[in-house]
Parts: sequence; C-alpha cells; structure tokens
Amino acid sequence: MKAKQKASDIIILIILFCLAVLFLAPIFIVLMNSFKGKLYISDAPFQFPSQETFSGLENYIEGIKKIKFVSAFGWSFLITVGSVLLIILLTAMTAWYITRVKSKVTNALYYLFVFSMIVPFQMVMFTMTKVANMTHLDNPIGIMLIYLGFGSGLSVFMFCGFVKSIPLEIEEASIIDGCNPVQTYFQVVLPMLKPIVITVSILNVMWIWNDYLLPYLVIGRDYKTIPIAIQYLKGGYGSIDMGAMMAMLVLAIIPIVLFYLSCQKYIIKGVTAGAVKG
Repeated sequence: MKAKQKASDIIILIILFCLAVLFLAPIFIVLMNSFKGKLYISDAPFQFPSQETFSGLENYIEGIKKIKFVSAFGWSFLITVGSVLLIILLTAMTAWYITRVKSKVTNALYYLFVFSMIVPFQMVMFTMTKVANMTHLDNPIGIMLIYLGFGSGLSVFMFCGFVKSIPLEIEEASIIDGCNPVQTYFQVVLPMLKPIVITVSILNVMWIWNDYLLPYLVIGRDYKTIPIAIQYLKGGYGSIDMGAMMAMLVLAIIPIVLFYLSCQKYIIKGVTAGAVKG
C-alpha cells in the first residue's frame, strides 16, 4: 500500500513539474530574448543569447526611452493602487451589510453582484465608453470608478463567503461594549478579513495592472499605462521593435510577480475560507 502511495506521489510530482515548466516557459523565453539583438529574436527565438546575439541592457535602455516607461509606470501604479483600494474598501463593507442584514433587498443585491460576474465585457464596452465620455470619467480618477464597477461582482462574492465564517457573537460583544456599527466594522470585522482582503487585492491587482482594453477605450493616448505604451512599439507596416518590447514586458512583469510572491501564502487561505464557510 505504501509503495502504491509513493508511486502515485511521484507521478503527481512529475505532472506538476511538467505543468510548472509549461507555464513558466513563455516568461523565460521573453526574459531570454530581452537580452538579444532585435535582429536575432525572430530568427532564433528559442536559442540562448550567444556572444554574437547578446545585446546587454541595450533593449532595456532603448525601450525605456521610446515608451517613456517612467510615466507609463506612474499611471499604471496610480490607477492600480487607487482602483484596488476603492474595490477593497467599498465591496468589503457591502458584503458585510449584505451578509448581516437579511432582507429581500440584500438578497436581490447579492444576486445582482453575482450576475455581473457572468456578463461579458464585450457586451457593454461600447455603451460604457460612451457613458464614460459623457460623464467625464475618461481620466485616471474616473477609470478607477469604472474598475470599481467591473471588479465589485467577484469581490463582493468572495467577501460574502468569508464574512459568513466570522462568528456573529464577536460583533454582538463589540456592540455591548459600546461600539457603533462603523466602529464594529473597522475595529473588529475588517482586521479579521485580512486573508480575503489580500486574496481579493492580488486578483484585482493582476487584472488591473495587465489590463489593456479598458484603459485603451477610456483614457486612450492621454494617459498611457504600461500595456498601452508597449503597444506603441509597433511601428508602421507591421514593424515591431521586438528587443525593446521583450525588455519592457519583463519590466512590466517584475512588480506584479514580486507582489504575488510576497502575498501568495494568503491566497489559498482566503479562497478556501470564502468558498467553504457558511
């Protein structure tokens, strides 16, 4: 029995290793080609840089100048951080209210949030763009509100599942001690939401940081985020500076990977608690 268990563990380990290689290979290829001369990337994309093809940091320096990387990074950082803070603050409170106040209105709100998760973005993107222009939301502050709308469905759903795992007696005890609902939420409930807050933050950060279509439709060329700025490395007649593009993709990936690695231990805890409890 132990021999069969050991053999199955080895098979699972091999399968997981193969999957890891499969998922990491594109990132490694991009990193490898970012140090090649742009003339050699198309000819031999899967070969390691040699003495002839190695270009050092030339692609990085050229890419940073071409797309004004510092400015693009600043806009991406501002929009991502602002949007995620809005999503976390407002959807967590919404989920707490929906979960604790049982009524037909809160039930309807819950199902509306859940329904919004299955509506394809392509179905509403043209009307959304028109409304954003009419209401002057076509700027970095306005797009944060739009991200709040699109990100609230999944966030409320996950927060509701986690709030159900918090014993109601804890909140009742805080009220007996003299806390009002606002104090109860911020001093008692919110600290207990830390695992799911980090999980929701990671999911939304990865989505907003890498999003291309929504910023392109709403704020366009005026406030270029990193994905939009990288797209402008494509020149006329389909020409692309592959070296600079690969280098900029690496720089765009680094912040999100570091953020994910620093918070990954909370992901499984938050997801499982939000999905199973209640």
